[in-house]
Amino acid sequence: MDFNHTEDRRMLADSLRRYLADQYNIEERNAVAYAAPYHHPEKWQEMTQLGIPAALTLEAAGGFGGTGFDIAVVFEELGRALCPEPYLATLLSIRVLQATNQTDLLTRIVNEGTHVAVAVFEPDNPDTVAAVSTAATQTADGWQLNGHKSVVYGAAMAEVVLVAARTTQGIGLFSVSAEAVTPYATIDGGGAGDLVLDAQAADCLSQNCAEQLEAALDAGRLALCAEAVGAMDVLLEMTVEYLKQRQQFGQTIATFQALQHRLVDMAVEIEQARSITTLAASKLDTPDAGEYIAMAKNLIGRAATLVAEEATQLHGGIGMTWEYASSHYTKRLIMLDHQLGDRYVHLSRLIEAA
Repeated sequence: MDFNHTEDRRMLADSLRRYLADQYNIEERNAVAYAAPYHHPEKWQEMTQLGIPAALTLEAAGGFGGTGFDIAVVFEELGRALCPEPYLATLLSIRVLQATNQTDLLTRIVNEGTHVAVAVFEPDNPDTVAAVSTAATQTADGWQLNGHKSVVYGAAMAEVVLVAARTTQGIGLFSVSAEAVTPYATIDGGGAGDLVLDAQAADCLSQNCAEQLEAALDAGRLALCAEAVGAMDVLLEMTVEYLKQRQQFGQTIATFQALQHRLVDMAVEIEQARSITTLAASKLDTPDAGEYIAMAKNLIGRAATLVAEEATQLHGGIGMTWEYASSHYTKRLIMLDHQLGDRYVHLSRLIEAA
């Protein structure tokens, strides 16, 4: 199999990288990532015009991409820039709406940049669709939801929230107003929110779509793996450059063999992460997708933590300061392991599959 990107994907990656380098430097990123609305609305619309949501959407649904490799290309560039725009929420929404044939809202996301979030996990159920306990009840006036959704990525700026809830037929999908959201910033930048649903009015999109929700989450996990690869690439570059500048005992510390070996270890971890992400991208939307994505999420959870810790140690004290960019890359890499299931959750998935 040829894993080289097509010309269209290379052009997309180049365009997005140039845009983020010109318009979203680390100072601007930090200025918007930790204060409401936790992203930059004008740049969100500009990136919509660049075609980023369309690149995450299948051609049959009005986009021009939507495959595993398209997702990986976009999120690797977002990871390189530590971009706080809520594209994980957008990807999850697109995948769920495609699977349930909700074309109107999907078109609004692709063409207008409408913010939509997907609420699956709960305080007592942070990892699996099957354990959703939020209840959906049909009444004479329509559907009502009762439950609590936690850490809903992108909910802080969402106009619509898609909620997974249990029906008599299985795990269904419902849309609710974003007024139900309690927004907040996440520790590594960007916005999330909780939903406390107390007889919350909702529109039913599907009464049984557990498989589609799990498939959407796997696409999100692939995206996080690609984002980690991009962030690790930049962090390694920063670390090498710092060691070339920092002097000790009359010479740059980049000449110290022990430190060179640690840089090589970082580079090896990153290449392994890139390889497993490429493999997982090739398997997305196949019967084996869950297994390969679990492998990738487990490996990258370990690799990202190692790279983050090594970079911090090699930088010394400056690597932990707010003003220096490496601290923000380190924080994001640590938190990437915990999104949509950490390394241990996915190790358990692999054990169960075996």
